[in-house]
Parts: sequence; C-alpha cells; structure tokens
Amino acid sequence: MNDNGGFTHHSAAYDSTVGIQAETVHNSNVYFVHPDASPAEKYRVGVRFLEDGIPSRARDMITDAIAHGHDSAEVQFHWVLAMLSARSYHDLNTEELQRLRRASGLVRNYAAGEWRSALRITFELLAMLSTADSDTGLVLQRLRALPPRQREAILRHLDLVLTGGLKDALWAENRERAEADRFGNDRVQRIWAYFEPDPIGPRALPPRPSTTIAAAQAAFPARAVLFTVGSAALWISALVSEPVEAVIELLVALCAGWTAVRFGRRWWCRERRPNATAEAHVPHLADPNATGDGFTNRVRHAFDHYFAIRTPHGFAPQEWLGHTVHIRYGLSAEIALLYRENRINVDRVTWLIRYLAEDARDRHNRGTLFDQGPQDRIPATSKALSAVALGVLGFTALAMLATAASDAGASRMFLTLLAAAGAGWSGHAAASLWLEARREEHRLARETREHDTKLSERQIAHQNWKSFLDATRPTELEMETWLNCDKTLFIDEALRHYQLTWRDLITHTILVTPARPYKRGRARRGPWRYSRYSFRLFLVTQDGVREISSEFDFTDAKRDNEQRSNYRFEALSSVQVTESAQTGYDLELVLTNGPARNIRVKDADAHQLAPDENAREISEINLNAAGFIHTFRLLEGIAADGKGWIDRNNPNNLPSFHTDD
Repeated sequence: MNDNGGFTHHSAAYDSTVGIQAETVHNSNVYFVHPDASPAEKYRVGVRFLEDGIPSRARDMITDAIAHGHDSAEVQFHWVLAMLSARSYHDLNTEELQRLRRASGLVRNYAAGEWRSALRITFELLAMLSTADSDTGLVLQRLRALPPRQREAILRHLDLVLTGGLKDALWAENRERAEADRFGNDRVQRIWAYFEPDPIGPRALPPRPSTTIAAAQAAFPARAVLFTVGSAALWISALVSEPVEAVIELLVALCAGWTAVRFGRRWWCRERRPNATAEAHVPHLADPNATGDGFTNRVRHAFDHYFAIRTPHGFAPQEWLGHTVHIRYGLSAEIALLYRENRINVDRVTWLIRYLAEDARDRHNRGTLFDQGPQDRIPATSKALSAVALGVLGFTALAMLATAASDAGASRMFLTLLAAAGAGWSGHAAASLWLEARREEHRLARETREHDTKLSERQIAHQNWKSFLDATRPTELEMETWLNCDKTLFIDEALRHYQLTWRDLITHTILVTPARPYKRGRARRGPWRYSRYSFRLFLVTQDGVREISSEFDFTDAKRDNEQRSNYRFEALSSVQVTESAQTGYDLELVLTNGPARNIRVKDADAHQLAPDENAREISEINLNAAGFIHTFRLLEGIAADGKGWIDRNNPNNLPSFHTDD
C-alpha cells in the first residue's frame, strides 16, 4: 500500500514547478542497446520502443536493423507501423512516402505466413484511404481474420491514419477492447508503484572514532613502570623492617588486587549511557525544539506522519507522538545526518523512515522501546566482591606503609613516604588510563555490533521493499496500454457528445500533457509518465474545430475540469511554441475572438537525465509521446491556410499503395 502522500500538500500555481510532487527515473535497461549490438537485437529493442509508445526511436532502431541486413515480413510490418504510429498521412515527408511505396511493392517477395498477411493488409488499408466510397468489407474481413497480436497492433498504430467509414466499422470493437483493458492487470492497486522512487540503499551510523585510546595507551606504560618501582620500593622497605609481615601483606595485596580486577573489570569498564546515538554526533539536530534545514524538516515531517499511522494498540496518534517525541527526533537526526546529500529526495528514504516507525511500534509491544541496546548485567555478588577487594587492597597498602615505617630512620622514612606517594599517584593514574582505554574499546566493540545489527536489519527491510516495488510496479507496456485505453474512451465520449461519426471527421488529434500537481516517473531512455494528465482533443470537421479538454487521475481514470470550445478555421490565427531549458515546452493558441491560451506541453527534465542520455533525444521522445508533433503541425496548418487546409488534406488526394502478390 502506498501512503506517501499523507504528509505532502499541494500549494502550487499552474506555472510553478512546486506542482511536481515527486519524480523518479527507474534504472531499467529495457531500452538499452549496446553499441556493438547485432541487427536482430536492435530490431528487438525497436519493437519494444514501438509497443511502449515511443515510435520515433522505434523507427530509428528498426531502420538501422534493416540497413544491416535484418529483414523479413515481420521486420517490415513493424517498420511500417513505426513509420505511421502517432502520425497522420500528411505528417510523412516525401522520402518517407517513397520508402513506404517501395515497401508496398516488396510484400510478395517475403515468405507466406501471418506476418506477410499482416503487412499486406496494412498496405491495403492505406490504399483504401484514397477512395472515399470504397467497399471496405473484404479488407475488414481479412483484418479481423488476423491473429489478435497483429490486428490490435494495426488498429493502435494506424489510429491517426484510418478515418471515415473504415474507422467507423472498427470503432465499436476498438472501444470494447479499451473498456475491457482499461483496468486490467490490477491497475488501480499498482500504478502508484510506478511513481515510487527507487529506494536509496540502507545506512547506519558508524561507531564514533575514539580520540582517547591512543593517548591512554601511550601514557600508560610510564605510569605503570612508576607504580611498579614505587610499590617495589615500599615493599622492600617493609621487608627490611618486618620480613614476615611484609610477605603476608604482599600476598594479601596481590590476592585483593586480582580479585578486584577479576570481578570489577566489567563493572568499571562499562561506559556510561547515553552514548553513540545521533545526539553524540550532532546534538543540535536531535533537539525537538531545534530548527533544521529544508531536508531535516522534511525528514521530521515524514517521521511524524509514519509514527502517527503506525501506532500501537491502545494509543491515539497524538498520544503516541507525544510518547515518542525524543525517539522520533533522535531518529530524524540520524537519518538527516546519514542522507544529507545533494539531490537526495526524502521520498527515496521514506522506506527507511516507515521501517523505523514500525520498528518503534513493535519494540513498544515487546516492552523494549526505551532500551538503550544490549547492556551487560553485572551480578551484585561481583560488585560486592570487587568493593570488598578494593577496601582490602587499600587497607593492606596502609598496613604495608606502617610496617615500612615501623623501624626506619629519617632518611629511609623520607624515601618510604616518597615511594608510597609515587606508587599511589602513579597507580591511580595508570588505573584511570587503563580503565579509560578499556571503556573506549568496549564502546567501540559495542557500537560496531550495534551498527552491524542495524545495518543488517535495514538491508533486509530495504530488500523486502525493493522486491515488493519490483513485483508491483507496472511495465512500460502496461502503462502505455492503460493510457491508450483512456484516450480511446475519451475520444469515444466526445464523439457521442457531439453526435459525430468518423465519417464526419476530416482528422483528429489528442494532446496529452501533465496536469498539476502530479508525480512523474520514467524508465531510462523512456518518456515521462504522469500520475495526472490533461487530455486535449481536437476534432476537425468541415464546419471547423471542436476542442474538448479534461484532466485525468491516471490511477483510477476519474475526470474533472472538463472544458469545450468550438471555433471556425479562420478563428485560429496563430500557433506558437516556446521552448526553455528551465521550464520546458509551452504551446500558445491565439484566436481572433478571444485571449491567447497557453498549454504546458512538458516540464523541463534536463536535471533528471542520466549521464548516458541525450537531452535532445529525450525531449523528442517526450514530445512524441504527448502527441505534440502531430498536434502542432495540424494546428499550424489550419492557422496558416484556414479553410483551404481541407482541400490540401482531402483523402481523395492521397496516393495509393499496391501490394500485388
């Protein structure tokens, strides 16, 4: 389930790029072609471009494959579809028309089979365009006899070529197929995953580097030597005064010291909490009252959102937020510190924020929410033995000093006191340095274990989320199929509204543009696809132009903001295009009886290009996917010629194709 939108808001004016909520480029190799790829491989990728609604790239790839000897009826069939897809007959230049005519004469040279039949019928359909009253029955019968794969490909890619009675006869089944496929393959439950950004890899705070271990280890030997010399001098002095007592005191001191170290080491060396959390790295970020930068604030808002919807049983959202305020801000400080990089969108870290919110809920249910990590428990007996041993050691040291001083002259007394003072100072210093080094070593070891554990758990969560996204995310073909179904049914509704048939139309075009606010995504080298679209349909008849526009939510195909307008050919005075690397493409329609209308065709995408992508090529792909090229040529022709445009585009003036077997 996708609930990313819970903490975002829409506050963008139409011409503000704030209307873009999220954008992602999927690292897919679906359109990748190796420079040394074989003609067959180039053809295969070209067919994929065609199926996914990128005919301009399909033409290039399939043409290149044919030029290098990869030719057959199947290859020619897809080449013809690529030439005609998303184009009307009048969009073809002279060279392209000549190539199509030459190809129509070569059909008989290919081996018989379903691909040659499909190719021959494609040219027969083109041949019928030049005869307004042609008997379409035989060709339609042959078309319907084709296998579904070839038949549906012809109907889809020749959409702007087929008009009049021929399209009238095919439209009913075209509409039925669109209705059947519109919500196929679980569209409503899966489209969100297409716009979900690829999750960034897991990270965890590394252990804080120690600045004291090296210094402590460097200073420890001198203190230890001084302690050894001082202690030896004190014991020798005691041994001279009272040998038996000195030996007993030495044995007691050694036993007490060993006991204190044996049972107290874990207690003394254990570091004091709290320790290596985000607060230790950047204390100000973990302060609930601190103000962070834009990225930090977005991370905090994301944590607030997911903690509010991932609450334990019995907690209201606000109550849970109050209960976990310090945990949330500690975690948000950690995430802000780990992922504070240029171009890192918070949406790419959302999977981790959601996982941490769920982990906090689960730890509360287990009763370990406020645990500060695994901490060794020190038995009370160990603490007691250590304390007693230290007391005995101190008492024995004093007794040894008294023994040494019991029979000493002034000079030996001075040396004894000096040895005792040196041993006491150096012993305390050596013990402090040793404990400090051991404490830091324990901290580093513990934080390393915690880091490895956290990273391992987050790696599992990341892989689970990524696998779920990969399994849920629609393919490019599915996205294109759903979009074509929406366009087909939108056109059908417009025809019904105006009570028009395809016989009444000279031509038509549909411009598909983003509707703000939206999310957008694309595969590398592929076109942008949007969560919200604006469809703008132009129906050209003998009487003028009918324009219908509506906004679509691509998830569930719900529509709103529908507008209709009609104008004569002479009313369209000019069509202009504005291109900007910062803003994108804008189409301006100027009517003689109204204000100019600006249509945002596409937003800028230069900052979203991969290093191996060409900005001009990607821009062309997106403009073709939007239907911009055909729409612009159509409107430009009408604005230039007025009603004279009809004579220039009369179907009776089209050349015919011959496909003699």
